[in-house]
Amino acid sequence: MELGAFSVSLSVRDINVSKAFYEKFGFVEFGGDIRQDWLILKNGDHIIGLFQGMFNGNILTFNPGWDQNAQEVDNFSDVREIQKELLAKGVTMIEEADLNTSGPASITFSDPDGNTILIDQQR
Repeated sequence: MELGAFSVSLSVRDINVSKAFYEKFGFVEFGGDIRQDWLILKNGDHIIGLFQGMFNGNILTFNPGWDQNAQEVDNFSDVREIQKELLAKGVTMIEEADLNTSGPASITFSDPDGNTILIDQQR
């Protein structure tokens, strides 16, 4: 199961304060739009998403089809195949992808401690 690029999506109270904080650790702006209250920051292969007012709690995020530089990879596990495999292993989904579609889709579930995991395929 190839899960693709990994990042942590953080729910922040003040995106400007959070951006300034993570810049102290060498993170630089990689994507997003601070005017829309979301930014993607990167330090080497480490990616943090900052999201103000978009969701509660923090989310572990995987992006099938992308590498850590948001570049497309040739071979990857489609989110629908990942969903089928996880369901077969007894993982309960919060949101499922439509198996009758192709292209962009996402699934969400939580780990035993209630941490949300998002598998978000963009292509």
